Amino acid sequence: MVHNFNSGPSVLPQQVLQQASEAIINFNNTGLSILEIGHRTDWFINVIEEARNSVKELMQLTDEYEVLFLHGGATTQFMQVPMNLLDANETAAYCDNGIWGNKAIKEAELFGNVNIVASSKNKNHTYINHNFSIPTNSKYLHITTNNTVEGTQWHQFPQTNIPIVADMSSDIFSKQINFNQFSLIYAGAQKNMGAAGVNLVVIKKNLLGKIKRAIPSIMNYQKHIDANSLLNTPPVFAIYVAMLTLRWIKKEGGLSEMEKRAEAKSNLLYSTIDSLPLFKCFVENESRSKMNAVFFIENENLQTEFLNECKINNMIGVKGYRTVGGIRVSMYNALAIESVQAFCNLAIDFNNRKG
Repeated sequence: MVHNFNSGPSVLPQQVLQQASEAIINFNNTGLSILEIGHRTDWFINVIEEARNSVKELMQLTDEYEVLFLHGGATTQFMQVPMNLLDANETAAYCDNGIWGNKAIKEAELFGNVNIVASSKNKNHTYINHNFSIPTNSKYLHITTNNTVEGTQWHQFPQTNIPIVADMSSDIFSKQINFNQFSLIYAGAQKNMGAAGVNLVVIKKNLLGKIKRAIPSIMNYQKHIDANSLLNTPPVFAIYVAMLTLRWIKKEGGLSEMEKRAEAKSNLLYSTIDSLPLFKCFVENESRSKMNAVFFIENENLQTEFLNECKINNMIGVKGYRTVGGIRVSMYNALAIESVQAFCNLAIDFNNRKG
């Protein structure tokens, strides 16, 4: 058995993989592959509409919101958000809790002013800084809800009247929250909701139409809303896989069940690591991510040896991000708790032999 701990593209449900593979050969008994159907046919319209409705259902969104499926992944949203929401003379508030928040800040600075209202850089991004104020003239507040690289996660969100923009790429659909507290949500699909190649954007409609700059059509949220995500040829196959994954989430019990599983997997992993003297997790307890656990063996030779043993035991994707190093175990929705248990068993055995 292969244990897929990749941080993204990541593990998908076997049921989704089976259905997607069948659709590549023969989509819904049409005699055509999902890769070759027209994106304006009823066949695909039904796919994207089911995906859109599933998002609204799982998030319990009000009619104030539109759901878009766009190209470019979350990184494109680092520029598309300020391009649509921030005029050159306006200021947006940003939280810097890691590499992806920092990248979003740099892109936003190309379009307007950025006020970094909170940062965890002073402790190597090992915590979420909740103690900050947001200037009332801020056009919006941008946060990254889960920091995939550093292993931190927002478990309580800011209470503010300022519109909140959230990059939820690595923890979307993993827990029950009030999604209506956000004005814009974006997420690359390749972690919790499908295959790489499509980006989900959920946007409150009254947020748009308030800036003076001209926006290229392909970058304009309103143009995509008017065209129902069909302004140009969308990533058909990636949207189909997202639809199947959303269908799977609902079938398995929805966000309450995903949250229950995330709690069980992360509790098992962290309790094991904390009990083993050889392994060190420097992320503060209240900020630890339930999606991406990041920890270390301080002896680099032993850490390399452990990572090699992971490979031998078919544990894929556990080497930490290149800027951080260490070990990273990603526990997205489709990862079975048996895989986490297998990793914990190996860590215990390694600690007993080498610690």
